[in-house]
Amino acid sequence: MSSMNYIEKGLLFKKPTQPNNQQDFVEKLLEKLKNSLSIALFHFYPLSGRLVTQKSQDPPSYVIFVDCSNNNPGAKFIYATLDMTVSDILTPIDVPLVVKSLFDLDNAINHDGHTLPLLSIQVTELVDGVFVGCSMNHYIGDGTSYWKFFNIWSEIFQAQGQDVPISRQPFHNRWFPEGYGPLINLPFEHHDEFISRYEPPELVERFFHFTAESIAKLKAKANMESNTNKISSLQSLTAHVWRCITRARGISNDQVTTCMLAVNNRPRIKPSLPEEYFGTSIDTVGTQSTVGELLENDLGWAALKVHVAIANHDDLVVRKLVKKWLESPTIFSLNRHLPPFSVAMISSPRFNMYGNEFGMGKPVAVLSGHANKCDGNVTSYEGREGGGSIDFEISLSPNAMRALELDENFMNAASVTNPSK
Repeated sequence: MSSMNYIEKGLLFKKPTQPNNQQDFVEKLLEKLKNSLSIALFHFYPLSGRLVTQKSQDPPSYVIFVDCSNNNPGAKFIYATLDMTVSDILTPIDVPLVVKSLFDLDNAINHDGHTLPLLSIQVTELVDGVFVGCSMNHYIGDGTSYWKFFNIWSEIFQAQGQDVPISRQPFHNRWFPEGYGPLINLPFEHHDEFISRYEPPELVERFFHFTAESIAKLKAKANMESNTNKISSLQSLTAHVWRCITRARGISNDQVTTCMLAVNNRPRIKPSLPEEYFGTSIDTVGTQSTVGELLENDLGWAALKVHVAIANHDDLVVRKLVKKWLESPTIFSLNRHLPPFSVAMISSPRFNMYGNEFGMGKPVAVLSGHANKCDGNVTSYEGREGGGSIDFEISLSPNAMRALELDENFMNAASVTNPSK
């Protein structure tokens, strides 16, 4: 994760119409947010630390760890203002560039956590709304950890003034395969040997909404065509989007395309790790096909390939991958390791996003920064209405995005929408 960006996700709220004194409302909100954040950080204490690299010559050693001592500056909290409305953010079909400014530490990579905070909260006041943006170092947590932190922060905020313990304590014990840990000796002498910074090409980012009914139809179709009942809703939708994006790119039939998915290792390890395991416990699984083969076969064929890739990622595979990495560490880089013509599925609609409240009711939208975005990146969110609906934020080249919206097969299952609807 060294060369990857911080996780950037945030929640957009509408200001209550009740308070006559908006300035007083915002001041009280900021005070409550800071107080509840400080309590949340007591439970999620690694987020208050800084990274430290420790090197020695005899024996040769290069180790990166988190220093959680009291002499660190801690997490960061920023208040900003933006002379725009909620509608200005959500009405454009394309995600507006201004969304990037709603996150602190934009462009930072995880290794920058040696000098930058591992967590930064930016609260941006709009004319009629408030955006709570969170930038978390991906060394410290993955999507599961990120939203568990957000959920507990919201829980503490809502219980202010009451001595109520949090519902689920984070689990901080580190997991290592037998014979390894707690320190990992990296085969480097200087961070210049493994750090790279990724600059994405020109991309169009757009939200597409999939209702529960639309997804159910895709799932039924995928299972019927592959003569099984094992393919999930998300796997069916993933295969559908993989095929449609590949078709929109207009590449030759002999090119290879890859569908990559971030998967949670916690339930796959035996014995399983608790859901509250606070850290980064993910892998990327993938399946490949030539363009011609992917488009000539039906949805069920592609969905089964996605299903098999995920189903095969079990305890044995996870342990082999971890052991292989520990024996020969490599640092992932979007510049070097992302296959061409790939579709990369990140985040998860299973995360509790719209359940977070900070005294302003349910969020009207979940938005992300530009972190780790690439051509073919698909970020998953739960649909605001719930019930199994899903929103995908798709990042594509302008030409491919235009072609995708002209694809009847794709648009029959999706609607172009701002993320509040």
